[in-house]
Amino acid sequence: MTAIGLLGGSFNPAHAGHRHISLEAMRLLGLDEVWWLVSPQNPLKDTRDMAPHAVRIASARAVARHPRIHVSGIEAEMETRFAVDTVTALKRRYPKVRFIWLMGADNLGQLHRWKAWRRLARTVPIAVLARPGYGDDSLRAPATAWFRRWRHRASGAKAWRDWELPAIVMLDIRLSPLSATQLRARYPDWASSVRTPSRTLI
Repeated sequence: MTAIGLLGGSFNPAHAGHRHISLEAMRLLGLDEVWWLVSPQNPLKDTRDMAPHAVRIASARAVARHPRIHVSGIEAEMETRFAVDTVTALKRRYPKVRFIWLMGADNLGQLHRWKAWRRLARTVPIAVLARPGYGDDSLRAPATAWFRRWRHRASGAKAWRDWELPAIVMLDIRLSPLSATQLRARYPDWASSVRTPSRTLI
């Protein structure tokens, strides 16, 4: 059965840090592929700084550069805005695929603000990949406390397909200093340099 990691985000813009954690997730979790789910609009983020969806997809494809990293705008097609709805729809659409949700430690710190996050945890395993500056905040986060009894050892991460849900694993990886926020501050006109196709493929 195909094993796929789901990395959701705005990718505003995509950068080498996204690629790095995807490659590390493939290695540590034994994934066949990682899908980058480029969100039409993250409900927790300001729309004013958000580049158009097609621009962000094109940015992600330019950065991914790997045959096992698939950039997708499928959330726009399925009309899902929240991770729990996206995962539910994907599992229904691809019943023979095993999915695991990938997130940076910064997202674990705010997971308790996500819609139906406990239901998400009961729908798909979650792997958290370390990011610089977020370690302590993530460990103190409400979701971390809730997950404590269902946390698995990183040494057994490749067995995630056999875990009962909820299930979470924290993966320590070489940290990337890159962030989309920093890139937007450094290159405020980044979106104007991205070439987009006439038709955005899902």
